[in-house]
Amino acid sequence: MEVVPAWAPAVGFTLLPHAGGFLGSKITKKEIPVWYESLQKPSWCPPNWVFAPVWGTLYTSIGYGSYLVWKELGGFNEKSVVPLGLYAGQLALNWAWTPIFFGAHKMGWGLVTLLLTTGTATATTASWYNINKTAAYLMIPYLAWLTMASALNYRIWNDNRNKK
Repeated sequence: MEVVPAWAPAVGFTLLPHAGGFLGSKITKKEIPVWYESLQKPSWCPPNWVFAPVWGTLYTSIGYGSYLVWKELGGFNEKSVVPLGLYAGQLALNWAWTPIFFGAHKMGWGLVTLLLTTGTATATTASWYNINKTAAYLMIPYLAWLTMASALNYRIWNDNRNKK
């Protein structure tokens, strides 16, 4: 008798990143109308409505990639410690950004967190490449978005440094 259906790990891994996004959205929704709207932003800043669908897509993509790596390596074992550990680390950093940037209004520390996230996500992608190329390719849009988000965070921090 099968305890866990065969599809359950795929769904679980794919949905896991959304947990932090969902919790972070509670903070973001509260801070956008007052604090975030008061900040000076560059002309190329995406409109607010873009962020939720983009993050939803990216979280689904990287989550499924983590499932592919987990499956390829035969689950949680000695071989999966580094590739899945790097993934977990970058995901924790990703989830930490919202409470730091939006919750605590620490734009500089938000930038540091984003740069650490991008570095760890890059290391994750490199570690996945020789395990499952599809999983590594699923990280590419995420890395591109993190790069844009880092540039945006930098500009917002730099342009609003003297703002209380």
